[in-house]
Amino acid sequence: MQKLTSIYRSSKEEGLYLYLEKDSDINQLPEELKKRFGNAELAMTLLITPERKLARAKASAVLEAIENQGFYLQLPPTASDIYTWEIRQANNKLDQK
Repeated sequence: MQKLTSIYRSSKEEGLYLYLEKDSDINQLPEELKKRFGNAELAMTLLITPERKLARAKASAVLEAIENQGFYLQLPPTASDIYTWEIRQANNKLDQK
């Protein structure tokens, strides 16, 4: 399975992203989600396949959520997520030496 997706950034919350199948009507989302998300600003359009590497989400989970509920909501990273990412970056730099 693959989907051409539109990825939107939240105007209200840093690090909050919404993945929708391209050409989906963003106005059809649940009211509670629209309130939390605020204005949706298009960040990019991307073809997602199960094998695709995404920065902070598993492509298979994104595809499954879009298929089942019509959207995937990527929450902002927690402090431990950021710390883990920084450790991985440092380890990658060490591996390259």
